[in-house]
Amino acid sequence: MNLNEESPKDIVEKAYEAIELAKKTGKIKKGSNEVTKVIERGIAKLVVVARDVEPKEIIMHFPALCKEKNMPLVVVPSKEELGAAAGLNVKTAAVAIVQEGDAKKSIKYITDKNT
Repeated sequence: MNLNEESPKDIVEKAYEAIELAKKTGKIKKGSNEVTKVIERGIAKLVVVARDVEPKEIIMHFPALCKEKNMPLVVVPSKEELGAAAGLNVKTAAVAIVQEGDAKKSIKYITDKNT
């Protein structure tokens, strides 16, 4: 996955939907540090990063880490929209879903499309 290319529009929409559902019925982690920790622990079900993060070093490690841990990674256009989907009043570089809750179908859709 290239961080300069957004995921397809349907995948981006499903990722936002999954975050919103998991926020209400499951558990999410927000911010690049928290997300890195849950990937390393192998407990992230879905990782979503924003393409417009500067400097890129903040998120550069995500594609390799997700590939190593076999976790789906979705690149969305905006950290503002990503923050809003996660229920934040601020922008965020990354969000990980740790417990799916009602987001299982959305995550399955994404993983099926990404394989």
